[in-house]
Amino acid sequence: MFKKIAVFLIFAVFPAISCFPQSPDASAPPALTPEVLRRVQTEVRSRYNVPGQVDIAISAPRPSEVKAFDEVTITFTGQGHSTEHQFLISRDRQTLARLEKFDISTDFMSRIDVKGRPVRGNAAAKVTIINFDDYQCPFCSRMHATLFPGILRKYGKQVKFIYKDYPLVEIHPWAMHAAIAANCLAEQSTDAYWDFTDSIHDKQKAVGGDPAGATSAIDHLAGDLGGKRNVDSVKLNACLAKGDESAVRGSMAEADKMGIDSTPTMFINGEKVSGAMPEAGLRAIIDRALVAAGETPPAEDKPAPAPPGAKR
Repeated sequence: MFKKIAVFLIFAVFPAISCFPQSPDASAPPALTPEVLRRVQTEVRSRYNVPGQVDIAISAPRPSEVKAFDEVTITFTGQGHSTEHQFLISRDRQTLARLEKFDISTDFMSRIDVKGRPVRGNAAAKVTIINFDDYQCPFCSRMHATLFPGILRKYGKQVKFIYKDYPLVEIHPWAMHAAIAANCLAEQSTDAYWDFTDSIHDKQKAVGGDPAGATSAIDHLAGDLGGKRNVDSVKLNACLAKGDESAVRGSMAEADKMGIDSTPTMFINGEKVSGAMPEAGLRAIIDRALVAAGETPPAEDKPAPAPPGAKR
């Protein structure tokens, strides 16, 4: 599983705390002293292994809903990315704590924009698998090989697959162009999009690591596969030459907002799956989603019968 090397934070709670149904204190808490700010930064950097090139900014404290604690926002900024996380700091400034809140007011899947994305499988299926993918990520290649043909063949019309772009541009120099090429094909042909997605995952090593050579190889592959699906080559070449990153960047921003920091990251009817999970683990999650949706999972594969005379 590949992680972004920009800004990351592992969530944890320091000492145990208790929540009380009270209104925040209306009075503004006193500002944090330079010494407290230093101790907070030191603790956070050490506990979460924050890289030295990542800047940490701590907001002024504000009243919280937790008794004897104020709230601060800690912002992590590095390599063009920024994330904010809410922390609690005790009124005596001796304890730092992490309290997460999760929005369960809407279905998780409804927060992911899949409008216009190519669909594979049964578009009317009750189980949807959304995969945030990077075409240059070797773990994505492994996950893709598990999904297709294995999972698709196993579940047939009971599932549908949708891919979203999340190229880790800091470490994968040609992943962005591959995502653009895939989207150029998708504008004309869903089949061409999936042909390219299958092929580029399979041919990662052949594409190579040189950005210029990789761009040429990707364009050639897109043109070849598009031709087999009768796409308009003039439109395709114009789209490839334009290299518009806006749609891909939009998908990346959406992933960042959802806290995704690695590829592959999938959502199976809202259940998050990080990394290249083995097929057996995926099937357990898909089966659970099918049961929740009122459907019966496919039967387990039966081992092939042993040939006559074979030892058991």
